[in-house]
Amino acid sequence: MPEQSELTAEDRKLVTLARATRARTGAAEGAAVRDLDGRTYAAATVDLPSLQVSAIGVCVAMAVASGSKGLEAVVVLGEAEEASANDLSIVKEFAGEDVPVLVGDPRGNLR
Repeated sequence: MPEQSELTAEDRKLVTLARATRARTGAAEGAAVRDLDGRTYAAATVDLPSLQVSAIGVCVAMAVASGSKGLEAVVVLGEAEEASANDLSIVKEFAGEDVPVLVGDPRGNLR
């Protein structure tokens, strides 16, 4: 996993967006993605009695709904040590196997 200082400015932006979204909502996870056109989407985990969607799932859904054709990068911040198998499957299905999925703690420190 790259150190924060090794990230591009655009990847650091994703970390900032994911961190701010998680902090603002108090959700378990915050995520941000960048699509192939350079647009960014940030979201938090949705955990309602009738609807549960991971932060990555919400970001990908937003990208798809906006007409995106794929992703360049994904960041997810929370307590988990790694992205869930389901989230990795979502990213792979939508954007392919080569999309980096960076995982970090709530403060934005990548693991």
